[in-house]
Amino acid sequence: MTQQFNTNNTSEANFKKPEWLRKKLTPHTQVEMENLLKDVGGLHTICQEAKCPNISECFSNKNATFLILGNICTRRCTYCNVKTGLPNGVDETEIKKVTTSVLSLGLKFVVITSPARDDLKDGGAEQFYKVTKDIIEKSPQTKVEILIPDFKGNEDCLKRVIESGATIIGHNVETVPSLYRIRRNGTYARSLEVLRKLKELGGDKIKTKSALMVGLGETEDEMIQVFQDLLEVGCKFLSIGQYLAPSGDFEKVIEYVKPEQFQRYEDIAYKMGFEFVKASPYARSSYMAHHYLNMATAL
Repeated sequence: MTQQFNTNNTSEANFKKPEWLRKKLTPHTQVEMENLLKDVGGLHTICQEAKCPNISECFSNKNATFLILGNICTRRCTYCNVKTGLPNGVDETEIKKVTTSVLSLGLKFVVITSPARDDLKDGGAEQFYKVTKDIIEKSPQTKVEILIPDFKGNEDCLKRVIESGATIIGHNVETVPSLYRIRRNGTYARSLEVLRKLKELGGDKIKTKSALMVGLGETEDEMIQVFQDLLEVGCKFLSIGQYLAPSGDFEKVIEYVKPEQFQRYEDIAYKMGFEFVKASPYARSSYMAHHYLNMATAL
């Protein structure tokens, strides 16, 4: 479910990164935000765990995607840098910790996500509910987006996260069907069904969102078919970004997609009926999330 992001040139396929992927980092702003997060103790962000190349930019604007339910995933997807293994139990104290961080930082837009937790009966849905509900109750001006795993398609779990009060609920399809071998214990059909159920059960009170990686060998025709599939299940928010391998042990980059192709995908998606699209080499599912949230509250 969680996309990987790394900017280490040596981990990529045997060709150099183009200029448009040489993003400058500003470590001092990253350190400042990390220190603020340390003050409440034990909090994780997907920004740090997945080594996101946007971390300096987002942290400098005091934007972060909180990673609840620990930082260990029960799946071993071949593109993702999040640690895998047997996680600990659910930490109830992280509910207060996340809300404390939101209040301390004065955040107006918050994204909450988690690793896949197949070890839990509800996949962690109740914790998503509690964390989101607590933020909204203690900080009414804050809008929350949640990015969920597939919960193995469990409808009760999906109902619970809908009840949380989140403005946007995202679930990433990640890639085209022909490349789904990279998603361990996940299926394209299930991910589409999750998005369909979220919209069916949530109706107009929520917007659904998904994300795609490119550069893994997909074709434009395959991408357009995924766009169509997403629209058919009511998903109208989309982000598209370049896949970057965490290390040589992960999926190889097949292609560095040119900026003009990202623009083409964005244009096509809008013409097909998406309400908001972010397509660029460094776009990620939670990158510039406030733009989606602004759009969601305006519609």
